[in-house]
Amino acid sequence: MSDNLTKREIVLKIFTDKGYPQKHIRDSVQLTLDAICDALLSGRDVELRNFGVFQVQVRKQRVGRNPNRPETDVVIPRRAVIKFKAGKELKAKLKTIDLNKPSSGSQSKAE
Repeated sequence: MSDNLTKREIVLKIFTDKGYPQKHIRDSVQLTLDAICDALLSGRDVELRNFGVFQVQVRKQRVGRNPNRPETDVVIPRRAVIKFKAGKELKAKLKTIDLNKPSSGSQSKAE
């Protein structure tokens, strides 16, 4: 089972902490995510103070190679991707993470 934070868990955390009706919390969380999505799709950056900035970046077309068939070039088309840059407070909090503690996060399999 995944250890990722889900929208449902966010709703339950706010419900537990504040006691607001779950339907209102769920609607608020969804409206927030919709507003972020709409802004990004319209070309705007999304800046959440003390958290970070989401930006749309366009990756240009490039040639890649399939490791199973290196003789064949694969054209990777131009595409839009989301870039996230952490804010000062989030960066400071990241420095407090115990890097020796096992986590199910995005660690490479070589470790």
